[in-house]
Amino acid sequence: VMGASACYGRARDFGQPSMSVKHPHSKILVVDDNAANLELVEVMLGFAGYSNVLCISDPLAVRPIVREFGPDLIMLDLHMPGKHGLEVLAEVRELCGPDDFLPILVFTADGFPETRNSALAAGANDFLTKPGDFSEISLRVANFLAARHMYLRTRDQNRILEEMVAERTAELEESRLEILQKLAWTAEYRDDDTGEHTFRVAQLAAEIAKQLGMCAETTDRIRLATPLHDLGKVGIPDSTLLKPSKLTPEERELIKLHVEIGSRILADSKSPLLQTAETIARCHHERWDGTGYPDGLAREDIPLEARIVAVADVYDALINERPYKKAWSVEDAIREVRSLAGSWFDPDVIEAFLRVVGPAAQRRAA
Repeated sequence: VMGASACYGRARDFGQPSMSVKHPHSKILVVDDNAANLELVEVMLGFAGYSNVLCISDPLAVRPIVREFGPDLIMLDLHMPGKHGLEVLAEVRELCGPDDFLPILVFTADGFPETRNSALAAGANDFLTKPGDFSEISLRVANFLAARHMYLRTRDQNRILEEMVAERTAELEESRLEILQKLAWTAEYRDDDTGEHTFRVAQLAAEIAKQLGMCAETTDRIRLATPLHDLGKVGIPDSTLLKPSKLTPEERELIKLHVEIGSRILADSKSPLLQTAETIARCHHERWDGTGYPDGLAREDIPLEARIVAVADVYDALINERPYKKAWSVEDAIREVRSLAGSWFDPDVIEAFLRVVGPAAQRRAA
């Protein structure tokens, strides 16, 4: 084993430090239990033009140092006390993850083919035997660092692109939701001067869905889709929709067409949100006992989101004034909705609705 003076004597043979190295400030971690070998490698790398070299002799310290130092290249000995280099190699690969390109150059005196094969199989990127040739070592290090920095640039560019795509997607989603909101208002202004009915129903429907244990994503989709439940009203004449007196049987049948008109407008979308909106628009007047419209669905054949909106829609219609009716009190409306459990409405949805409106209101309605 060379002494320190021999290392520096050998270093004089390397010539002048390189001034053309492309990545002089790259972080290089050298792991070797022999101090003289560490000095030699550090001097070689210095003459090659690298200024940020960290040398350690304890293989047990590699894991925390990799986390803190963040090397761009590791030069690793194999036969070390305390932990074999192959174990260190496995630790580093596990620490970095499969998608991180961190080159590891094994630099060892053990030149047996089986040792080389074991190191490469364990994840080493290359294998050199000591003492090695300065020019070859410099070229291998330079090539690996060039690949490392290309990987880092690509990763950063991909991250920037992903952020740009995410930002653009968010903008598109915001625009899409704004369009849907305005579309819902268009329909609602037909028979609600404030245009707020659909959004009150949406909020109540989302709260009921949450009480039923539905996931946040589904609950939010119901909240966003529900304002379109009466979109089909745009196809109903004002003379019928806004009639302040009792409707004739023919006019009631005409009003019923709004669910089919709305579902046709929303049909054939690839958007999960609009698919939910279509389902709600078509099925929110179906009844638990099968006497609803347009398809006479019953019980669980009625989509759950439509069963939820049916309750929220009727309740909000009862407690707010319409051209054809006065507003009911909250107590009377709760009492009425609760009485329809098992006939018009899913009993489980009614239980969730009652938990939303609160015990105090329920007691007043009892």
